[in-house]
Amino acid sequence: MHLLSASCVCALLFTALLCQVSGLETVIGLYGETLEIPCNNGAVKAEDVMITKWKYDKGEGLSGDLLVKKISLNVSISANDEYKGRVSMAANSSLLLSAAKLTDQRTFTCMVVGGADITEYPVNVVIYKTPTGLEISDKAEELEIGKLTKLGTCVAQDANPAANITWFKNNKPLVADGKGISIQASVQVDPVTGLSTTSSKLEYSAEKEDTDAQFTCSTQHTVGAELVSSPVTFSITYSTENVVLQVIAQDPLVEGDNVTLKCVADGNPAPTSFNFHLKGEMVKVENTNTYTISDVSRDNTGEYKCSLIDDPSMEASKDITVNYLDINLIPTGNIVKSAGEALNLTFHIGASGESKVSWTKDNVKLDKEPHFSKLTYSDSGLYECEVTMGPLRRKASFELVVEGAPVIKQLSKQRGEDGQHKVLICVAEGSPKPAVSWSINGTLLDESPFINGKITHKIAVVPTANLTVSCTVSNEFGMDTKDINVSSLFGEVRMDKQDQSDDNDQTKLVVGVVVGLLVASMVIGVAYWVYMKKSKQGSWKTGEKENGSSEEEKKLEEKVEENSQKAEV
Repeated sequence: MHLLSASCVCALLFTALLCQVSGLETVIGLYGETLEIPCNNGAVKAEDVMITKWKYDKGEGLSGDLLVKKISLNVSISANDEYKGRVSMAANSSLLLSAAKLTDQRTFTCMVVGGADITEYPVNVVIYKTPTGLEISDKAEELEIGKLTKLGTCVAQDANPAANITWFKNNKPLVADGKGISIQASVQVDPVTGLSTTSSKLEYSAEKEDTDAQFTCSTQHTVGAELVSSPVTFSITYSTENVVLQVIAQDPLVEGDNVTLKCVADGNPAPTSFNFHLKGEMVKVENTNTYTISDVSRDNTGEYKCSLIDDPSMEASKDITVNYLDINLIPTGNIVKSAGEALNLTFHIGASGESKVSWTKDNVKLDKEPHFSKLTYSDSGLYECEVTMGPLRRKASFELVVEGAPVIKQLSKQRGEDGQHKVLICVAEGSPKPAVSWSINGTLLDESPFINGKITHKIAVVPTANLTVSCTVSNEFGMDTKDINVSSLFGEVRMDKQDQSDDNDQTKLVVGVVVGLLVASMVIGVAYWVYMKKSKQGSWKTGEKENGSSEEEKKLEEKVEENSQKAEV
């Protein structure tokens, strides 16, 4: 369907479109195809027509004959110009015109003779052609930010009427704004075919966001489907605005690692040569943006920079910290000391950060760092310290041996559980491990492991008489001996029974003495009371009698007090 002007409805008939414009029929044909031009819109009836004739307007008031058909006769071709061999008549009197071209855009007239009437039906012919193709040519190699640059030219070839072209970026239409977008269209007509070629030039000021943007052009012709060109992309060039220094290394960076410095600039094309500032030293690199420092040490800690060679003010910096961990333990290795001596430990940590310290003795964790002001045998063992800081670990150790002559700490005895033997126990300290010997033959019951310089030795004996037993301990530094009295196992049984009888007699004797003393005290007390009463009644006697009586009374009181004390005892 197509509207040419004032509301006309066109129907596609084979290769032609027919519509009515201002009372004049118009047929739209497609370039290069056969065009059917109807006579009276196909309403002519052959039985009513005596003569049908087709002619065309040659211009300047002249007309040219094409063909004639008389009733009961074949069609007679009269064309001898450009239409010779191109025209024929259909059964419904329509004119068939092959290989339509733009010069066929003129008025064709169908003249019908029926009886005494002659009628003419003029038809206007219009020829359309869609573009043979749509492509972007003269493409720019690159676009520059902020600079209006010719991006390319979109060409729609051989069309009629001339094609209208629209530019798109990422499927969004571009409209000329007089600033960053300029679009100029031109049309060229082929002098031979009369077909039009439309060229549309796009000038564009790029932005960073246009990297990888797709540019296309399209046209929607009067007839046919929309044509869209293949997309094109462009490299966007712009000056460097920012520089970033990247550090590529293990995290955390420790001594012995390698570290690579990478200078990244946001320009396009990106710079390929840089200056690296390495703690006061400048190194120039070309055709690369990296610099590697191998086997770093703590001395490499500091600030690093990179800059553009052609613009040293465009620079970036980064602080690099090389982590390290050192420990120093004095003394280390095997240490031999005598019991009672002091051992001074010196432990120092050198680290780039906070560290953690742990101590173990014989693989058992200690709560704190060991201190030895007075060594004992129990201090002997393997001491190890471990210091950690992140992934870094350091260890140091020493093995302490405390030596000395053995000393018997305890020598004891006890009766066996079955009552048929006695157990002698000798506990000694010393290092190296002391040898234990007894002055009596016995059965070894147990010897404890030699731990922390201490050993316990137990033997079982069955003494038949009272005796003194010696325990002797010795090592390369000296010896110690202690004695213990051991009574006969059988004598102890008899003594137990005799001791029980003696204890009963002694108890009875003590009770009797106490009761006797109490009774004596009571008698003396009563006598004293009677005497005092009589003395008061004879107070009229002479002074001599009074003095004698007083002395006797005093002696009596002392006697009573003495008996009272005995009674209490």
